[in-house]
Amino acid sequence: MSSKQNAIVAPQPLAVEEGAKVLMRGGNAIDAAVTCAFVQGILDPQMCGIGGYALLSFYAAAEQRFIAIDGPALAGAKVTEEMWADRVIRPNPDGWGYFLQGRVNDAGYSSICTPGWVKTMATMLERCGTISWAEALAPAARIAEEGFTVLDRMATRWQRKAKYPEATELLDYIRLNPEASRVYLKADGEPYGLGETLRNHDYASTLHHLGNSGPEDFYTGDLAARMSADLAANGSFVTADDLADYQLREEMAVSGTYRGYRVDSTTAPHGGPTLIAILNILEGYELGAMEHNSPEYIYLVAMAMKAAFADRNQYMADPNFQDVPVEWMISKERAAQWRARIDAGEPINADFVPTGTPDTTHVSVIDSQGNCVALTHSLGSSSGVITPGLGF
Repeated sequence: MSSKQNAIVAPQPLAVEEGAKVLMRGGNAIDAAVTCAFVQGILDPQMCGIGGYALLSFYAAAEQRFIAIDGPALAGAKVTEEMWADRVIRPNPDGWGYFLQGRVNDAGYSSICTPGWVKTMATMLERCGTISWAEALAPAARIAEEGFTVLDRMATRWQRKAKYPEATELLDYIRLNPEASRVYLKADGEPYGLGETLRNHDYASTLHHLGNSGPEDFYTGDLAARMSADLAANGSFVTADDLADYQLREEMAVSGTYRGYRVDSTTAPHGGPTLIAILNILEGYELGAMEHNSPEYIYLVAMAMKAAFADRNQYMADPNFQDVPVEWMISKERAAQWRARIDAGEPINADFVPTGTPDTTHVSVIDSQGNCVALTHSLGSSSGVITPGLGF
């Protein structure tokens, strides 16, 4: 949805409408993005929500400054490096981790990580927003209480079959947890279908409480106590201390240039270095002189992407645990090396390129002041767990 001065884009129309209302009332891009994101968590609970993680990129127009904040889902304190070494079945061919016996890393309490979503939203709203925390949560709470119409994408997602026999289907996640079954399945045990109305009164109550109590309640208050008690009673690796001690990762920006333009993105372990590397390689070719989507054009773009992903697959990691040569990966010199190989017709092996996943969502906003937000948030593949009475 856009006007002459504002624009907001996300896959969920109702969430976009609520974000657009914020803009039309004079709110800025951060206000709209956070409001929209809370609603997305109601409309697409298999993709995102307050129990997940978030990655936010923000251009502050008044300061002409790019800000990147990472609110990752972190392993709990009870995790050990070798605890599942004897459970490995095989790597996921799509690049998303490993299949393990018992699906212990994928479903149930043992798959849960410490969530950074709430702290990400609260931090950016406090620093750069203009509306209150309670105002940002109110539309999501209302929609959860009143209910919303299940659209085609969600109805299809309920019924989607797993691509691999070791993978977990969405309905399997839900049926493994009695509380999730109560919230997201009808009385006959079947999921809600296209055009039906889904309500989540518990989630609405949680959002009302969180809006009134403030974001820290999620990490150190009543909500934290209820979550940590449930996690401890059911063998999760996440502890009350993990919630209380959670810290965002800031100073996460990486920059490059493309034909005179500055490109800002998020650094390792995220996709910014790969994006900049692709642009660096393509900068050496006159794509504008080629017919769009001609064989030559597609070949060069594909090879540039393949080259950048080859470096990504070999070197990309969490810099908190492993050195990542980001500056080398995004250097013009490295791009020239790749162009030489492409021009010589040498094969480039990228091993694998992760496929798209239906478990993540996004919202982008531009406001009348020139502020820009790109917010990606997710539950990963989710755990299927809902803490009794909380709705998520």
